[in-house]
Amino acid sequence: MKKIILRTLAVIVLVVAVLVINTIWFKPFFIRAFYERIFAEFAFDSPEILSRLRLVEGLGIQGHNRKLDDASEAEAARQVAKLHDIQKMLHSYDTTGMRGQDRLNYQVLDWYIAKEVAGATFRYDNYPVNQMFGVQNDFPAFMASVHQVHNRRDADYYNERLAAVRVKFAQVLEGLKIREQHGVVPPTFVVDKVLAEMAGLVAQQPEQSILYTSLVEKLKKVKDLDATEQAEILAETKRQITGNVYPAYRDLIAYFTALRPRSTTDAGVWKFPDGKAYYAYCLKQYTTTNLTAAQIHALGVSEVARITAEMHAILQAEKVAGADSVGATMVRLGEEPRFLYPDTDSGRTQILADYRRILTEVDKGLSGAFRIRPKAKLEVDRVPKFKEKTSPGAYYEFAALDGSRPGIFYASLYDVKATPKFGMRTLAYHEGIPGHHFQIGIAQELQGLPTFRTVIPFPTYGEGWALYAERLASELGFEKDPYDNLGRLRAELFRAVRLVVDTGIHDQRWTREQAINYMHRTTGMALSDVTAEVERYIVMPGQACSYKVGMLKILELRARAQQTLGPKFDLRDFHDVVLKNGALPLEVLEQVVNEYIATKKTAA
Repeated sequence: MKKIILRTLAVIVLVVAVLVINTIWFKPFFIRAFYERIFAEFAFDSPEILSRLRLVEGLGIQGHNRKLDDASEAEAARQVAKLHDIQKMLHSYDTTGMRGQDRLNYQVLDWYIAKEVAGATFRYDNYPVNQMFGVQNDFPAFMASVHQVHNRRDADYYNERLAAVRVKFAQVLEGLKIREQHGVVPPTFVVDKVLAEMAGLVAQQPEQSILYTSLVEKLKKVKDLDATEQAEILAETKRQITGNVYPAYRDLIAYFTALRPRSTTDAGVWKFPDGKAYYAYCLKQYTTTNLTAAQIHALGVSEVARITAEMHAILQAEKVAGADSVGATMVRLGEEPRFLYPDTDSGRTQILADYRRILTEVDKGLSGAFRIRPKAKLEVDRVPKFKEKTSPGAYYEFAALDGSRPGIFYASLYDVKATPKFGMRTLAYHEGIPGHHFQIGIAQELQGLPTFRTVIPFPTYGEGWALYAERLASELGFEKDPYDNLGRLRAELFRAVRLVVDTGIHDQRWTREQAINYMHRTTGMALSDVTAEVERYIVMPGQACSYKVGMLKILELRARAQQTLGPKFDLRDFHDVVLKNGALPLEVLEQVVNEYIATKKTAA
């Protein structure tokens, strides 16, 4: 009996070993193992993503928390080659008989990899350092909000990451020079804003830097470090900021200073050597459709007219003076004291408190519309001061997968006039509940799916859902005040205007000033917000088109389900179908909803 048991165990060990070796070094026998392998490969290729997700710390794997991502050209080329290998191996699996989630797994990954492979053609058609994102502001934000410090090892890893900045910035600089040779130079305003941002950062004393002050706050929460050890750690932090971080920034400053005379005021990517093809790729990437720039522009113009008419009707009903000019009227309303907070610290504190109140209220009233909710908590915080001047009005940062960090709705408090009270509900619904926090949180927590399905991004799905969430909250009765509804419509108008402006800039050769004037005149948004938004579209071509295209598709699918199913339609079922499959390309989402409609229709 003992020999039989030992032989059985030996066979089991051998089988497991074969499976492990096959999965790691060859084509896995099972496609699910293939999915997990490629997710693991991409995750472990990015120490920063691993730190954000915190998937492996519980297993005792910590070494990635001492490293930064490899931004070298050699690594970029390796990733491109890997994408081609993954695509080839994916297509080698037999898809006969795949149904349900198995079929969705294959379709989603196939779509995503195809998009990434196509994007490799345009790898130099972008501005990796700009006023919105890039190593110069991503790195400080990452260290402050993502890198966790629970003990001495974590603190030492923090300083090792500071030491690694010099190499990473040099790698980014190499890529910038290649782009310049390719004919891709940022507009002058981007260069100016980046230079101002970096100059402000290196002008600070090391002890004033967020890289230093954030670590001070982290160390206060570590119980097993005495004052001497904390002093040692912070002394090393100061040395790294002075000896590595600031010199890395100065190298980038020197490059952009020399680049500025070669920049122009041309805003659109039409100026790139392959600009037309690149913009078509951007639109497909962000909308997951085959809509052309001309079609999207026309859709935007049509939606602007419809929404403006609805806003006009509300303004007239409320007997607001000058209601015939919606944009100008919204400017005046946005300046009325009854809709504004004091431009003080207490006023800003009250804004955050009111956002929390709005989110608590809506969270308690969604039982009739949702069965599923994210387990992750949601917090409201201020956009860090060092980046708020060029930050958008708000954004959402997803929670860590291990529950160690909640989802965070960041609100910009730089210009309090950009936060009129009648726009706050809509913004909270979009970024928080039932918007991004619901959609991203639920996706992260889905069970039984390959890991990539819980984190893969499809902007038109995610942003479309968040915009749909604004309208849904209003439909459910959370915007009883007509001015709140006016705020919702202005937010929707803002997304419709984006279709016009984004395509105007990158396809029709609008200037930055032309786009700002059109958006400000049409929406009545604060000029500071409009300027930041237009400048965002310039450095992120196509992304702004994802919101409205995604929202319109979700509304179209909901209307189809309601019309076809009649009394069998249940809003909770529809939301389950849309949310329980994670992010999907719109054509795949439509397929899933059509299948749900067909199944529900034939059910007893």
